[in-house]
Amino acid sequence: MPVTVTPLPASPAGLPQRLRDLRRTLVMGVVNVTPDSFSDGGRWFEPGAAVRHGLTLLADGADLVDVGGESTRPGAGRVPVAAELERVLPVVEALVAEGAVVSIDTTRASVARAALDRGALVVNDVSGGLADPAMYAAIAQTGAVYVAMHWRGHADVMDSLDVYDDVVADVRSELAARLAELLAAGVRADQVVLDPGLGFAKPGSSNWPLLAHLEALASLSQPVLVGASRKRFLGHLLAGPGGEPVAPAARDDATVAVTALAAAAGAWCVRVHEVVGSAAAVRVAAAWTAAARTGAAGQLGRAFEGTIDDETRT
Repeated sequence: MPVTVTPLPASPAGLPQRLRDLRRTLVMGVVNVTPDSFSDGGRWFEPGAAVRHGLTLLADGADLVDVGGESTRPGAGRVPVAAELERVLPVVEALVAEGAVVSIDTTRASVARAALDRGALVVNDVSGGLADPAMYAAIAQTGAVYVAMHWRGHADVMDSLDVYDDVVADVRSELAARLAELLAAGVRADQVVLDPGLGFAKPGSSNWPLLAHLEALASLSQPVLVGASRKRFLGHLLAGPGGEPVAPAARDDATVAVTALAAAAGAWCVRVHEVVGSAAAVRVAAAWTAAARTGAAGQLGRAFEGTIDDETRT
Protein backbone atom coordinates (compact mmCIF):
# COMPACT_ATOMS: atom_id res chain seq x y z
CA MET A 1 0.00 0.00 0.00
CA PRO A 2 1.46 3.44 -0.91
CA VAL A 3 2.29 5.80 1.96
CA THR A 4 0.26 9.00 2.13
CA VAL A 5 2.38 11.97 3.21
CA THR A 6 0.99 15.40 4.03
CA PRO A 7 3.35 18.15 2.86
CA LEU A 8 4.59 20.62 5.47
CA PRO A 9 2.92 24.04 5.15
CA ALA A 10 4.88 27.23 4.68
CA SER A 11 6.11 28.66 7.97
CA PRO A 12 4.63 31.97 9.13
CA ALA A 13 6.26 35.05 7.62
CA GLY A 14 7.28 36.54 10.96
CA LEU A 15 9.77 33.84 11.87
CA PRO A 16 13.51 34.11 11.23
CA GLN A 17 14.54 32.76 7.85
CA ARG A 18 16.65 30.04 9.46
CA LEU A 19 13.47 28.51 10.92
CA ARG A 20 11.41 29.09 7.80
CA ASP A 21 14.00 27.21 5.76
CA LEU A 22 13.76 24.05 7.88
CA ARG A 23 11.95 21.28 6.05
CA ARG A 24 10.71 19.56 9.17
CA THR A 25 8.29 20.11 12.01
CA LEU A 26 9.52 22.68 14.52
CA VAL A 27 9.84 21.99 18.25
CA MET A 28 8.59 24.57 20.75
CA GLY A 29 9.88 24.15 24.30
CA VAL A 30 7.67 25.14 27.23
CA VAL A 31 8.86 27.60 29.89
CA ASN A 32 6.23 27.87 32.63
CA VAL A 33 6.88 30.89 34.87
CA THR A 34 4.07 29.85 37.21
CA PRO A 35 3.87 28.39 40.72
CA ASP A 36 1.10 25.94 39.85
CA SER A 37 1.74 24.36 36.46
CA PHE A 38 0.29 20.86 36.09
CA SER A 39 3.47 19.64 34.39
CA ASP A 40 6.29 20.86 36.61
CA GLY A 41 4.72 22.22 39.80
CA GLY A 42 6.46 25.61 39.66
CA ARG A 43 10.07 24.43 39.23
CA TRP A 44 10.83 27.39 36.93
CA PHE A 45 8.83 30.09 38.73
CA GLU A 46 11.85 32.18 39.72
CA PRO A 47 12.97 34.24 36.67
CA GLY A 48 16.58 33.09 36.76
CA ALA A 49 15.50 29.46 36.89
CA ALA A 50 13.07 30.06 34.01
CA VAL A 51 15.79 31.60 31.85
CA ARG A 52 18.19 28.76 32.58
CA HIS A 53 15.48 26.26 31.74
CA GLY A 54 14.74 28.02 28.45
CA LEU A 55 18.41 27.92 27.51
CA THR A 56 18.54 24.23 28.39
CA LEU A 57 15.57 23.56 26.13
CA LEU A 58 17.32 25.37 23.29
CA ALA A 59 20.51 23.38 23.88
CA ASP A 60 18.40 20.20 23.82
CA GLY A 61 17.10 21.04 20.36
CA ALA A 62 14.13 23.38 20.73
CA ASP A 63 13.66 25.76 17.79
CA LEU A 64 11.75 28.30 19.87
CA VAL A 65 10.58 28.65 23.47
CA ASP A 66 7.10 29.48 24.75
CA VAL A 67 7.06 31.62 27.91
CA GLY A 68 3.86 31.68 29.95
CA GLY A 69 2.95 33.33 33.25
CA GLU A 70 -0.59 32.08 33.81
CA SER A 71 -1.46 28.43 34.36
CA THR A 72 -4.21 27.02 32.15
CA ARG A 73 -4.40 23.69 33.98
CA PRO A 74 -7.95 22.44 34.66
CA GLY A 75 -9.55 24.45 37.44
CA ALA A 76 -6.92 27.21 37.53
CA GLY A 77 -8.05 30.75 38.29
CA ARG A 78 -6.97 33.93 36.52
CA VAL A 79 -3.78 35.77 37.43
CA PRO A 80 -3.85 39.59 37.71
CA VAL A 81 -2.36 41.20 34.63
CA ALA A 82 0.34 42.97 36.65
CA ALA A 83 1.48 39.65 38.10
CA GLU A 84 1.56 38.03 34.65
CA LEU A 85 3.69 40.87 33.29
CA GLU A 86 6.05 40.69 36.27
CA ARG A 87 6.53 36.98 35.73
CA VAL A 88 7.14 36.86 31.99
CA LEU A 89 8.80 40.06 30.85
CA PRO A 90 12.22 39.54 32.51
CA VAL A 91 12.32 36.02 31.12
CA VAL A 92 11.35 37.12 27.61
CA GLU A 93 13.98 39.88 27.63
CA ALA A 94 16.74 37.60 28.88
CA LEU A 95 16.00 34.80 26.40
CA VAL A 96 15.78 37.21 23.46
CA ALA A 97 19.14 38.67 24.52
CA GLU A 98 20.56 35.13 24.27
CA GLY A 99 19.30 34.83 20.68
CA ALA A 100 16.22 32.74 21.37
CA VAL A 101 13.11 32.88 19.23
CA VAL A 102 10.48 33.53 21.91
CA SER A 103 6.74 32.93 21.94
CA ILE A 104 4.58 34.55 24.62
CA ASP A 105 1.83 32.29 25.94
CA THR A 106 -0.97 34.67 26.93
CA THR A 107 -4.64 35.44 26.35
CA ARG A 108 -4.18 39.17 27.06
CA ALA A 109 -3.43 41.73 24.38
CA SER A 110 -1.57 43.98 26.83
CA VAL A 111 0.78 41.17 27.83
CA ALA A 112 1.26 40.19 24.19
CA ARG A 113 2.18 43.74 23.20
CA ALA A 114 4.61 44.12 26.10
CA ALA A 115 6.36 40.84 25.26
CA LEU A 116 6.53 41.71 21.55
CA ASP A 117 8.05 45.08 22.47
CA ARG A 118 10.78 43.13 24.26
CA GLY A 119 11.57 40.93 21.28
CA ALA A 120 9.10 38.04 21.30
CA LEU A 121 8.03 37.06 17.77
CA VAL A 122 5.06 34.76 18.43
CA VAL A 123 1.85 35.12 20.45
CA ASN A 124 0.45 31.77 21.57
CA ASP A 125 -3.15 32.47 22.64
CA VAL A 126 -4.97 29.46 24.07
CA SER A 127 -8.26 31.36 23.77
CA GLY A 128 -7.90 32.05 20.06
CA GLY A 129 -8.78 35.68 20.77
CA LEU A 130 -12.01 34.95 22.61
CA ALA A 131 -10.67 35.99 26.02
CA ASP A 132 -9.66 39.52 24.99
CA PRO A 133 -11.41 41.45 22.21
CA ALA A 134 -8.33 43.65 21.81
CA MET A 135 -6.09 40.74 20.78
CA TYR A 136 -6.81 40.70 17.05
CA ALA A 137 -6.03 44.41 16.67
CA ALA A 138 -2.75 43.89 18.52
CA ILE A 139 -1.77 41.10 16.16
CA ALA A 140 -2.77 43.06 13.06
CA GLN A 141 -0.80 46.12 14.22
CA THR A 142 2.36 44.30 15.28
CA GLY A 143 2.52 41.70 12.49
CA ALA A 144 3.41 38.98 15.01
CA VAL A 145 2.97 35.30 14.35
CA TYR A 146 -0.28 34.28 16.07
CA VAL A 147 -1.25 30.83 17.29
CA ALA A 148 -5.04 30.64 17.58
CA MET A 149 -6.05 27.66 19.67
CA HIS A 150 -9.47 26.04 19.84
CA TRP A 151 -11.04 27.17 23.12
CA ARG A 152 -14.49 27.31 24.65
CA GLY A 153 -13.88 28.76 28.12
CA HIS A 154 -11.41 29.42 30.88
CA ALA A 155 -9.72 26.66 32.87
CA ASP A 156 -12.28 26.70 35.69
CA VAL A 157 -15.14 25.71 33.36
CA MET A 158 -13.55 24.12 30.30
CA ASP A 159 -14.11 20.47 31.24
CA SER A 160 -17.87 21.01 31.32
CA LEU A 161 -17.72 22.19 27.70
CA ASP A 162 -16.65 18.83 26.26
CA VAL A 163 -19.84 18.49 24.19
CA TYR A 164 -19.48 17.84 20.45
CA ASP A 165 -21.64 16.43 17.69
CA ASP A 166 -18.46 15.53 15.77
CA VAL A 167 -15.33 16.77 17.52
CA VAL A 168 -13.25 17.01 14.33
CA ALA A 169 -15.92 18.86 12.35
CA ASP A 170 -16.85 21.09 15.29
CA VAL A 171 -13.27 22.08 16.11
CA ARG A 172 -12.54 22.74 12.46
CA SER A 173 -15.66 24.89 12.15
CA GLU A 174 -14.88 26.91 15.27
CA LEU A 175 -11.28 27.47 14.21
CA ALA A 176 -12.47 28.49 10.75
CA ALA A 177 -14.61 31.13 12.45
CA ARG A 178 -11.57 32.39 14.42
CA LEU A 179 -9.56 32.56 11.20
CA ALA A 180 -12.28 34.52 9.42
CA GLU A 181 -12.46 36.99 12.31
CA LEU A 182 -8.69 37.41 12.31
CA LEU A 183 -8.60 38.15 8.60
CA ALA A 184 -11.52 40.58 8.94
CA ALA A 185 -9.55 42.39 11.66
CA GLY A 186 -6.63 42.94 9.30
CA VAL A 187 -4.41 40.05 10.33
CA ARG A 188 -2.61 38.52 7.34
CA ALA A 189 -3.13 34.85 6.61
CA ASP A 190 0.64 34.27 6.71
CA GLN A 191 0.69 35.31 10.38
CA VAL A 192 -1.79 32.67 11.58
CA VAL A 193 -1.20 29.20 13.01
CA LEU A 194 -4.09 27.01 14.17
CA ASP A 195 -4.07 24.66 17.19
CA PRO A 196 -6.78 22.03 17.90
CA GLY A 197 -6.53 22.72 21.64
CA LEU A 198 -5.86 19.23 22.93
CA GLY A 199 -7.03 18.98 26.54
CA PHE A 200 -9.01 22.22 26.43
CA ALA A 201 -12.73 21.38 26.66
CA LYS A 202 -11.46 17.90 25.79
CA PRO A 203 -10.44 16.09 28.98
CA GLY A 204 -10.42 12.60 27.52
CA SER A 205 -11.28 10.65 24.39
CA SER A 206 -12.19 13.72 22.31
CA ASN A 207 -8.48 14.31 21.72
CA TRP A 208 -7.79 11.15 19.73
CA PRO A 209 -9.99 11.89 16.69
CA LEU A 210 -8.36 15.30 16.41
CA LEU A 211 -4.89 13.77 16.38
CA ALA A 212 -5.98 11.11 13.90
CA HIS A 213 -7.46 13.72 11.53
CA LEU A 214 -5.06 16.64 11.55
CA GLU A 215 -5.67 16.89 7.82
CA ALA A 216 -9.09 18.35 8.61
CA LEU A 217 -7.40 21.36 10.20
CA ALA A 218 -4.70 21.46 7.53
CA SER A 219 -7.49 21.86 4.96
CA LEU A 220 -7.96 25.40 6.29
CA SER A 221 -4.60 26.13 4.60
CA GLN A 222 -2.85 27.33 7.76
CA PRO A 223 0.07 25.79 9.65
CA VAL A 224 -1.00 23.58 12.55
CA LEU A 225 0.56 23.43 16.02
CA VAL A 226 0.02 20.32 18.16
CA GLY A 227 0.30 20.57 21.94
CA ALA A 228 -0.19 17.08 23.38
CA SER A 229 2.72 17.17 25.81
CA ARG A 230 1.99 15.54 29.18
CA LYS A 231 -1.76 16.08 28.76
CA ARG A 232 -4.30 14.21 30.86
CA PHE A 233 -5.49 11.98 28.04
CA LEU A 234 -1.98 10.53 27.79
CA GLY A 235 -1.92 9.96 31.53
CA HIS A 236 -5.17 8.00 31.31
CA LEU A 237 -3.91 6.03 28.32
CA LEU A 238 -0.91 4.87 30.34
CA ALA A 239 -2.83 4.22 33.56
CA GLY A 240 -1.93 1.12 35.55
CA PRO A 241 -4.25 -1.74 36.52
CA GLY A 242 -5.92 0.41 39.18
CA GLY A 243 -6.84 3.08 36.65
CA GLU A 244 -4.72 5.81 38.22
CA PRO A 245 -3.26 8.10 35.51
CA VAL A 246 0.52 8.21 35.43
CA ALA A 247 2.18 11.42 36.60
CA PRO A 248 2.82 14.18 34.03
CA ALA A 249 6.58 13.57 33.82
CA ALA A 250 5.91 9.89 33.10
CA ARG A 251 4.02 10.87 29.94
CA ASP A 252 7.05 12.04 27.99
CA ASP A 253 7.54 8.83 26.02
CA ALA A 254 3.92 8.95 24.89
CA THR A 255 4.42 12.60 24.00
CA VAL A 256 7.36 11.66 21.76
CA ALA A 257 5.16 9.08 20.00
CA VAL A 258 2.53 11.76 19.35
CA THR A 259 5.25 14.10 18.09
CA ALA A 260 6.43 11.55 15.52
CA LEU A 261 2.89 10.88 14.30
CA ALA A 262 1.95 14.58 14.19
CA ALA A 263 5.14 15.43 12.31
CA ALA A 264 4.50 12.68 9.77
CA ALA A 265 0.97 14.08 9.37
CA GLY A 266 2.39 17.49 8.46
CA ALA A 267 2.17 19.47 11.71
CA TRP A 268 4.10 22.74 11.49
CA CYS A 269 5.18 22.64 15.14
CA VAL A 270 4.84 20.61 18.33
CA ARG A 271 4.83 22.20 21.79
CA VAL A 272 6.57 20.01 24.38
CA HIS A 273 7.98 20.09 27.90
CA GLU A 274 10.83 17.63 27.32
CA VAL A 275 12.66 18.46 24.11
CA VAL A 276 15.30 15.80 23.45
CA GLY A 277 12.93 13.01 22.42
CA SER A 278 10.71 15.22 20.28
CA ALA A 279 13.70 16.86 18.58
CA ALA A 280 14.77 13.38 17.49
CA ALA A 281 11.22 12.38 16.55
CA VAL A 282 10.69 15.27 14.14
CA ARG A 283 13.91 14.39 12.35
CA VAL A 284 12.88 10.75 12.08
CA ALA A 285 9.52 11.85 10.67
CA ALA A 286 11.22 14.15 8.17
CA ALA A 287 13.49 11.36 6.92
CA TRP A 288 10.57 8.92 6.73
CA THR A 289 8.32 11.30 4.81
CA ALA A 290 11.14 12.31 2.45
CA ALA A 291 11.71 8.64 1.61
CA ALA A 292 8.00 8.16 1.03
CA ARG A 293 7.91 11.10 -1.38
CA THR A 294 10.94 10.06 -3.41
CA GLY A 295 10.10 6.40 -3.72
CA ALA A 296 13.07 5.31 -1.62
CA ALA A 297 10.64 3.40 0.59
CA GLY A 298 9.74 1.18 -2.36
CA GLN A 299 13.39 0.54 -3.15
CA LEU A 300 14.02 -0.40 0.47
CA GLY A 301 11.04 -2.72 0.40
CA ARG A 302 12.37 -4.50 -2.66
CA ALA A 303 15.81 -4.86 -1.04
CA PHE A 304 14.18 -6.25 2.09
CA GLU A 305 12.22 -8.75 0.04
CA GLY A 306 15.49 -9.89 -1.54
CA THR A 307 17.01 -10.40 1.88
CA ILE A 308 14.05 -12.53 2.91
CA ASP A 309 14.37 -14.59 -0.26
CA ASP A 310 18.07 -15.15 0.42
CA GLU A 311 17.37 -16.21 3.98
CA THR A 312 14.60 -18.53 2.84
CA ARG A 313 16.94 -20.30 0.42
CA THR A 314 19.60 -21.03 3.03
